[in-house]
Amino acid sequence: MDFSDKKLFIKEVRKNIFLLDEAHEATGYLVVGEKKAALIDTMMGYNDLKEAVSKITDKPVVVINTHGHPDHIYGNCYFDEAYLNPKDYDLADMFFKDPEFLEILNEKGGKIPPFKPLNEGDEIDLGGRTLVAHELPGHTKGSTLLLLKEDRVLFTGDSINHYLWLQLDHCLPIHTCLEAIEKVLYLEKEADIILHGHAQDVDDISLIHCLRDGLKEIVDGKTEDDSPYEWFDGVDVKHMFKCEPDKHYQQEEHAICYREN
Repeated sequence: MDFSDKKLFIKEVRKNIFLLDEAHEATGYLVVGEKKAALIDTMMGYNDLKEAVSKITDKPVVVINTHGHPDHIYGNCYFDEAYLNPKDYDLADMFFKDPEFLEILNEKGGKIPPFKPLNEGDEIDLGGRTLVAHELPGHTKGSTLLLLKEDRVLFTGDSINHYLWLQLDHCLPIHTCLEAIEKVLYLEKEADIILHGHAQDVDDISLIHCLRDGLKEIVDGKTEDDSPYEWFDGVDVKHMFKCEPDKHYQQEEHAICYREN
């Protein structure tokens, strides 16, 4: 298959923190420490990420997946192993068995590497930089945030973003997601910015509590203004939520997508 139009755009958003935007479909990040580098999410794998990363750093690379969706794990095929929360192993395995992906994998001569467990509180030392895992179930059972302590940066995958998808079959109930996000609100004191799985720039850390407020509105039944949300698998509902007027966000519209039932 021809992926010539699936370009990989790379920019340095902070010193030695690189945003990898693959065809404006998904975003990964490369964090370079003194001893190692971490690749956070591998997107769809349209591009040879191992080669792309080698042009930035010659340090050993640790691959970490924030969750088990294909647009965050398919690029694992360029590496020997990857970290993932075990609660998402079955989900990732389901997508790895997709016939279309297997066809492309065979064309590339690639293979699916094994997972190593990434659990709540686990730390990955890159040398002068430390990533700490924090579970945030909701978008998937094993969705995980990664706090880069020294730089006060929070990588959130799809768990905290401007369009939170909770309408998928394997998403957890909204009240469960609300409870989970309330447990990690303290991270607003430990980070200044968010880099999520479909970003092209940074967002202020306050996006966490703004999203929490939106979830609470749904749980409290404040949904009279909710509207239909059309996506590739049907029509569900979206609930718009507000963010702080004086903070920096890369987009103006914010929504939680969910199923009414």
